[in-house]
Amino acid sequence: MSRLMHVTSGPYAPPVAARELAAVSTDGSRLHVEVHGPDGAPAVVLVHGWTCSTAFWAAQIRELARDHRVIAYDQRGHGRSPAPAGPTGYSVGALVDDLEAVLATALEPGEQAVLVGHSMGGMTLMAAAGRPKVAEHAAAVLLCSTGTVRLAALSKVIPLRAGRLRTRLTRGLLHSAAPLGPVTPLARRIMRYATMGPGSSAVKTDACTRIVHACPRRVRQGWGRVLAALDIEANVAKLTVPTAVIVGTADRMTPPEAAEAIAAALPDCVDFARLPGIGHMTPVEAPDLVTAQIRRLVAAHALARTTHAEVKEGA
Repeated sequence: MSRLMHVTSGPYAPPVAARELAAVSTDGSRLHVEVHGPDGAPAVVLVHGWTCSTAFWAAQIRELARDHRVIAYDQRGHGRSPAPAGPTGYSVGALVDDLEAVLATALEPGEQAVLVGHSMGGMTLMAAAGRPKVAEHAAAVLLCSTGTVRLAALSKVIPLRAGRLRTRLTRGLLHSAAPLGPVTPLARRIMRYATMGPGSSAVKTDACTRIVHACPRRVRQGWGRVLAALDIEANVAKLTVPTAVIVGTADRMTPPEAAEAIAAALPDCVDFARLPGIGHMTPVEAPDLVTAQIRRLVAAHALARTTHAEVKEGA
């Protein structure tokens, strides 16, 4: 299980959940789920990315939980969700199974929510497109800083010209289980270069560095291998609900061209926002812009929860 190394004060300190749940996936994997905000409010489900945790969404949770029911969960092996028992527990299918389990646990049958995914979380949502148990709950989707295919080739983290060498070195990084070590000034500089825009503040950089360094190296490696081989491009056409896309123009991990391809392939792309100077960690780097987009999707497409009792009374 991941070490909990997130910041404990300031805007990126995770709020205390109103409730904690445990979702059980198809293969028996248990997932840590948090519920924030008032019961009966419009629902938002947050799905974090590679090497992150529910702590990554602290700014969104703190703001949205005032008048939304916010559900966030730790992807398997991240945060407080135990790591898979073996290599077979790392797959795109497992990510989708986990999402289905979380939605079934945290939402009422038929209840809809705005689903928000960052990086691997966005990939989870796209991979789940067409799954009836996910479609049942999806009112709209927000994809932040994500991609579908050829991630190693598109990534610009390695400062070389695009080509076979850069792709091979990037794939090596994705496959690596090398320890990241303690959170030091050098570690923060590396994190800012690789995942954030050049103008990211020290507070934001520290928050991201602590979250990423908390991820166990074998978990990072297991999911890195999945990302290196990812190809869910065909799934984008199956994502038929209203979908918005956000990407930072300084994103080195999933560059803007990856987001552009997604937006062009979506059946119902309701917004495509390019954030100047922002890197890969959009929910942390531009929290107000990401939260505002979530609010717009909720206002346009999501309804407050209707209980079974209310349904029966109206029947």
